[in-house]
Amino acid sequence: MSTAPSGLRVEHLDTALGIRTTAPRLSWRLPDGAAEQTAYRITADNGWDSGWVDSDQSVLVAYAGPPLTSSERVEWRVQVRTDLGESPVSEPCWFETGLLWTDDWRASWVEPGTMPEGAKGSRPAALLRFEFDVDRPVVAARLHATAQGLYEAFLNAERVGDAELTPGYTQYDARLQVQAFDVTASVREGRNALGVVLADGWFRGQVGITRADEQWGSRLAVLAQLHLVHADGEVTVVGTGPGWRSGFGHVVAADLIEGERWDLTRLPRGWDAPGFDDASWDDVAVVEHGYAGLVDSPAPPVRRVEELVPRSVTQLPGGAFLVDLGQNINGWIRLVDLGPAGTTITLTHGEWLGPDGDLTVANLEPDLPFLPHPLAAGQVDSVVSAGVPGDVFEPRRTTHGFQYVRIEGHPGPLTADDVRGVVVHTDMRRTGWFSSSDERLDRFHEAAVWSFRDNACDLPTDCPHRERHGWTGDWQLYVPTAAFLYDVAGLSTKWLRDVAADQWPDGTIANVSPSPRHEGREGPIAFLNGSAGWGDAAVIVPWQLYRAYGDVQILDELWPTMVRWLDRAERMAREQRHPARAERRPDPAPHEQFLWDSGFHWGEWLVPGEAPNADFQAFVQSDEGDVATAYFAHSAGLMARIARLLGRDDDAARYALLAEDVRTAWQAEYLDADGTLTPDTQANHVRALAFDLVPAELRPTVAERLVELIRKADTHLGTGFLATPDLLPVLADTGHLDVAYELLLTDTEPGWLVMVDRGATTVWEHWNGVDADGVPHDSLNHYSKGAVISFLHRHTAGIQPVEPAYRRFRVAPRPGGGLTRAEAAHESPYGRVESAWRIEDDVLHLRVVVPAGTSAEVVLPSGTTVAAGPGTHTFEESA
Repeated sequence: MSTAPSGLRVEHLDTALGIRTTAPRLSWRLPDGAAEQTAYRITADNGWDSGWVDSDQSVLVAYAGPPLTSSERVEWRVQVRTDLGESPVSEPCWFETGLLWTDDWRASWVEPGTMPEGAKGSRPAALLRFEFDVDRPVVAARLHATAQGLYEAFLNAERVGDAELTPGYTQYDARLQVQAFDVTASVREGRNALGVVLADGWFRGQVGITRADEQWGSRLAVLAQLHLVHADGEVTVVGTGPGWRSGFGHVVAADLIEGERWDLTRLPRGWDAPGFDDASWDDVAVVEHGYAGLVDSPAPPVRRVEELVPRSVTQLPGGAFLVDLGQNINGWIRLVDLGPAGTTITLTHGEWLGPDGDLTVANLEPDLPFLPHPLAAGQVDSVVSAGVPGDVFEPRRTTHGFQYVRIEGHPGPLTADDVRGVVVHTDMRRTGWFSSSDERLDRFHEAAVWSFRDNACDLPTDCPHRERHGWTGDWQLYVPTAAFLYDVAGLSTKWLRDVAADQWPDGTIANVSPSPRHEGREGPIAFLNGSAGWGDAAVIVPWQLYRAYGDVQILDELWPTMVRWLDRAERMAREQRHPARAERRPDPAPHEQFLWDSGFHWGEWLVPGEAPNADFQAFVQSDEGDVATAYFAHSAGLMARIARLLGRDDDAARYALLAEDVRTAWQAEYLDADGTLTPDTQANHVRALAFDLVPAELRPTVAERLVELIRKADTHLGTGFLATPDLLPVLADTGHLDVAYELLLTDTEPGWLVMVDRGATTVWEHWNGVDADGVPHDSLNHYSKGAVISFLHRHTAGIQPVEPAYRRFRVAPRPGGGLTRAEAAHESPYGRVESAWRIEDDVLHLRVVVPAGTSAEVVLPSGTTVAAGPGTHTFEESA
């Protein structure tokens, strides 16, 4: 007897409210135990009945019903035929469109009557409000809103929704996200009030390492439209426009980097409720911004996803209180018991303590060669109490990266009951887990998970404090790891659309997306953009999304961006040469037309023992042709595979030929006939093997040299930013599993477990993020080095996708390092995959779970291979 399909989803969302696509894709999971779907039937309450469709597709099936209209809610169900027979009809799932067309907008953009002014980082938030009457019952109400700045909406003194930092961070010149909220429960018959808090955010506030402001505009504005649906189907529309009023209140400064300051004695209580006297407020200014570029978000919203009770609250000798959350987070502090009226409380956030036991923020103060002087760390909030019982301080127009908070000015006593750490990030669905017999390894895995969580705040950032930038290189190397741990399809798709919007006319991919003008092609460090390994994110990230989720559409959408990027690399290789190579070899060799050694490249970046910032000019001028050409070959090869998937046969042939030509050029320049590589570094050997740049007969020789280099470094890694994620897999896959585990478990610098031993709860930017003397250096919350945990998922536990979305996968556990137990689970688009092994009395016991609609190849450590269909399977063999 077959059960009904389950896990129905729309696009990559659990809740699809306000989507702006007319062909949303639908997914479901097959009945438990079903091996294969042979047909499906979708029915919807808008009259769509697909009839029985002969297909085995159950992931991202395009809607094919009647044309959708704006604000249309569609409830749908699915029924399937499998080897178990015809299933019952599923429980319903729904999606609801937003305002699909420009003509649907009746509201006007409005600016505060008096624009919030002040020095960057210190501008106040504006309050905007409007009252209206509702003369008959409302059966449904939706608020559609966006802003140039950050907005927070209230309806009749109730906060609208639970999304934070709306409308989110995008390349505002091209894309501005609109949120849709169900506010039915907040509307009342009679008088109503709609209010908005409007602050600088990314649009006008400080962004990035340079702390530049006003990158997209110098004025704030909001656009909001409320739809009230009555019982007879008639719709009343209320929106921003004439009649709205604006003023100022308790948020006297709000900046994402600097922090947020409140003065609750200035709070106009009741400002967001009907009946408030706003006679002293200003009329708003109605402006003509138009409605171009308004989009939805394919990602879940940013939310407050968790609250942490402090591990300790202690009073320092000077009277301040030190709060330790026990975990480095992204978010803010919620503080109650604000003291008598006029009490000023200051909260300073940081990641580590100084030798005196007090908070230090020195590691978070940017001091780079292209900055005129070191910059302040920011991350300081304050509140002036009004002495009103029940008042709570929760600064929702900023976020901080921190574990510790120094709280000054509180009259005390201050206890853990008065403070909560609020964790804030994109509310992604958790999909991956790992545990083992090694407690330190598990702690590092958890640190890597937390580093990713802390850096997934509407986009994948490098760190949650100093920069908060969507660095392309960081995400291209971490996305396979992230896609195992969380559903990052929507987050990545949203970000890739900014990458495409940020691409320069010549094909350059910006270092970061969204790209502020000061760091993009209009700024003083424009020359740092377009690096290999960073720009290749435009190819690698969509490919990894296809591998993880079976999403072909993102490949098609990003194809023009990929082409322009590869065209740029091809053009630079053909037309330019590195000056040092030209001096050594005045007449270029034939292969140099495919050798990419020109332009600026970040290269391997942060190799242990190297300090690029010590002589930044020399670093900028260095020849990184080995890295750039390797990525050129790798991306061209991926482009050939992508073209075949998209039915672009001519392109597939062209890129396959290009990939081979570039590979040949790399070999001619950097590989000798005996397998010797130049440069003779760990990173170069790892990349050569991971990208299949060396002939098969030389792979053992190259792998052996890699091991020699590791041993020469006293069995320590010597890879930097780009090659580290591939280091352990390459060793394991070339017959050196023992060396891989030795590196993984080393407890001296440089190594991963050093972080755990020195108290890290997130992954550091540098291997000596906290040195042996306990001094912190730079960011203690960068996820890039945490990509090593993919080795735990794919080699230690052995879960490896063979076909996209894990429709076929391999379970090939590779015990080692003295581990006696390891297990991992992944919620794939088809269902839960599990691998769990333990060694008892020299016998390996393995349990594998295969979800419905998939198949697995189980490879035991002895090499025995077994095919496994849906269900739970157990295996034993001598360890």
